Amino acid sequence: MPAARDDGGWVCLGLVGRPKGVRGAMRITTYTARPEDVAAYGPVYDRPGGRARMLDVDEVGPGWVVARLAGIEDRDAARALTGTRLYVPRAALPEPEDEAFYHADLIGLRAERVDGGPYGMVRAVWNHGAGDLLEIAPTEGGETVLLPFTRAVVLEVDLAAGRLVVAPPETVDAEPGEAGGGETGGDGAER
Repeated sequence: MPAARDDGGWVCLGLVGRPKGVRGAMRITTYTARPEDVAAYGPVYDRPGGRARMLDVDEVGPGWVVARLAGIEDRDAARALTGTRLYVPRAALPEPEDEAFYHADLIGLRAERVDGGPYGMVRAVWNHGAGDLLEIAPTEGGETVLLPFTRAVVLEVDLAAGRLVVAPPETVDAEPGEAGGGETGGDGAER
């Protein structure tokens, strides 16, 4: 499941992992450009509109933090939150710079070919360290296709119209349904 997906005006910034120590600290996989920014936008919520808690970061690593959520005082309480996604209201995030997009804003967009024909729907945005990839699900069902999120492949992003225009590279089949998917990370995509 993609990380930073939008859920009705809410954006997921992290995923709670295993506890660290006995005083309620937990490892959190972050979906922010800078891991410590998972705590930069005010309280986090355990689900859209759920319980708000302040988050204090103790340690930062590549793509993760060790942090404490207010009210979580011991290892058992921290362990009970394992697998919990942490959300903030979309309005708490700054507007992205030109030619930059939040992953949550791209997920769900229609993908159209240059000639205007349907190509599929953006299902997820993945990043394995070599750049962002759009996972496109065909509108008729079947396997997904991964396309690099570059200017050469994604020619236009029109958030207001809910679409993007793609020119798949020759190494990718012209029709979704013949390639596999991947795994995720990242809160922002740039072309």
